[in-house]
Amino acid sequence: MTKIIGLTGGIGSGKTTIANYFESFGVPVYIADDEARKIMQTSEIIGAIKKVFGDAIFENEKLNREELAKIVFSNPEKLEKLNNIVHPAVKKHFDQWLLLHKKNPYAIYEAAILFESGGYKNCDLIITVTAPIESRIQRVVERDKTTRELVLKRINAQWTDEQRISKSDFIIENTSLETTKLEVVKILKILKIKQNVL
Repeated sequence: MTKIIGLTGGIGSGKTTIANYFESFGVPVYIADDEARKIMQTSEIIGAIKKVFGDAIFENEKLNREELAKIVFSNPEKLEKLNNIVHPAVKKHFDQWLLLHKKNPYAIYEAAILFESGGYKNCDLIITVTAPIESRIQRVVERDKTTRELVLKRINAQWTDEQRISKSDFIIENTSLETTKLEVVKILKILKIKQNVL
């Protein structure tokens, strides 16, 4: 049976870069945030979001993700409501995806809010990625064309590094691409040893 390796870290920590490294070594990778984005465009989920958040966050029937982010990252209750709509759909999609990779000894499940969503309970091992806070803010501002204030709101809506680390099996400090890649290689060697034990 395929073992699920959870990969998480705060926004802008470089999870996707690390996920890509694992993929380059032949490990199947599921990027939960990317899949959630696609799932949020399905008529079923759009209907559920409209029911909770109204029509104001839609433009020509298209979800305005920025407006939705402003609402949910300022209001923990509304964030929870959104998560309750999206997370079960992502879980169902992931379970189907996993069936396609059942011959692999392990697969990576990459999710920013792995702990907050309870997704960590389905993982056999967990890797947390950390990076200096200023580097994270800068990455997200450039990547999402957003503001420092909005990035900080999103960071504050997530668990802290300390909280994540306390529940993780491996920690990758993403300070340089070279050392990060070496960390991935090291983890893969350990996973190979653990393969018969897990």
